Formats: sequence, structure tokens, C-alpha cells
Amino acid sequence: MIDLCQREDGIVLPVRAQAGARRQGIVGVHAGQLKVAVNQVAERGKANVAIMDVLCDSLGLRKAQVSLLVGATSPHKQFLISGIDIMELDRRVTAQLSQGSR
Repeated sequence: MIDLCQREDGIVLPVRAQAGARRQGIVGVHAGQLKVAVNQVAERGKANVAIMDVLCDSLGLRKAQVSLLVGATSPHKQFLISGIDIMELDRRVTAQLSQGSR
């Protein structure tokens, strides 16, 4: 289960980043965080941009809906997701996680 947190300006989505991975995408859950693997290395924000791209593509979000709140240089990140309600975001995350387990 992902620890989503509703705020006035959107939903906080905790992410455990895995930079420099062979395969890219949402790969599971780690300690209440959505685990996202990207091919980009963790230098100069390249991995952060790649993670945002994965979140947008996988969860059907526009780039303007996703912003990095916390963790620019850490594998433990928090993204603010706007323009969607918490139940819909949870549904989309759950659908992606169930696709990955097939």
C-alpha cells in the first residue's frame, strides 16, 4: 500500500527511486513508497526528470500535474500530484502495480 497524503494543493506521492536500472517503470512498493526504476543515472537531475516521465506515462498524468517536492538528491522522494483526486490516483497506482505482477 502506498502512503498517499492529501494536501490542499494536491496529493503527495512518496517514491523510492532506482536510478541506472536496466528496465524502466513502476516496479513495486517499498516501505509505503512507490518504487520507480529509470535508466538515467542520478546526476544533474536526469533521473528526477526520467522518474517524472515514468509517472506521467504510467499514471496518465500531464507533466504540469507532477512536481518534485522533496528529495532531489535522495532515492527517497516526494512528488506533488495535482488535478486528480486521491481515490483516482490510488486506483491508477493499483492498476499499474497489478500490471507489473503479471
